[in-house]
Amino acid sequence: VVQVPRKVGPLTVELETTVFKPRGDGPFSIVLMNHGKTAGDPRFQPRYRPRQAAAFFLDRGYAVVAPMRQGFSKSGGAYVGGGCNIESNGRAQADDLAAALDYVRTQPWVDKDRIVVLGQSHGGWATLALGARGYPGVKGLINFAGGLRQERGCTGWQGNLARAAGAYGKGTHLPSLWLYGDNDSFFPVEVFRPMHERYQAAGGKAELIAYGKFGNDSHTLFASPDGARIWHEPVARFLKSIGVPWEPKTGDGAAAEVGEKRAP
Repeated sequence: VVQVPRKVGPLTVELETTVFKPRGDGPFSIVLMNHGKTAGDPRFQPRYRPRQAAAFFLDRGYAVVAPMRQGFSKSGGAYVGGGCNIESNGRAQADDLAAALDYVRTQPWVDKDRIVVLGQSHGGWATLALGARGYPGVKGLINFAGGLRQERGCTGWQGNLARAAGAYGKGTHLPSLWLYGDNDSFFPVEVFRPMHERYQAAGGKAELIAYGKFGNDSHTLFASPDGARIWHEPVARFLKSIGVPWEPKTGDGAAAEVGEKRAP
C-alpha cells in the first residue's frame, strides 16, 4: 500500500493506493483498477482491495494498481462532486487516475506502453472520462456498469448521463469494452443503452456486452465470485484484440499475489 502524490493547485495530497504484483522484477503490463462509490461520506469508504479480480490479471502477468481517489478512505483532498454536472464529475475523477498513472510510469517494474484502465460503477465512469484524455501508453478501457446516478435535485439525470457519455466518446480514440446487466439497480437497460449509443455516435469505439440478468442485482457482477463466468472470457478476448497479454501464465493467481505491506 503506497501513498501516491497528487498536485492540487499549490498543495500536494496523497492517494492511498494498493498495488498487486506478480513474482519477478518485470517490466509488467499494468491494469489501473478503479473503485465505485458507496452511499454516505466517501471518507468512510474502505480501501479498495479487489483481490479476486486482480488474480485474473496477475495470472496473465499484469501488475494491478488500485488507487483511492481524492476524499475516499485515507486519501487526502476532498471528493469533487460536480453537482448535477455529471460530465464534470467524471473528468475530475480522471484527474486522480492520471496522477496514479503518472506515479506508476516512474516505477522500474512497469511496462509504460502496455496499460489497461478498468473501473466499476463510478470507477467505470472515471475510466471513460480518462479515455478522452489520450493518456500515453493506455491501450484500452474496460467499463463495468459505469456511470453516476445524480438524482437529488438533478432533473433528467439519465439524459445528462447519456450526453456526458457522448462528450467522452467524442474525445476518445481508444477501444473500450462495456459490460452491463439488465437488472442493474443503478443503470438498467433504459439507462446504459442510450449511454452506449451516444458514446458510439460521437465517435467512441465501444463493444457492449449486455449479459442479461445476474443474481439479484447485476451491478454486483464484478465483485462477485459467480460473475467470473460471465466476464473472464470477453475481457480476455478484448485484451487479445488490443495487443496486450491475455493468456494465463501461472495458472494460479492467488500464488502470484504479493502480501499487502505498507511501503515505508
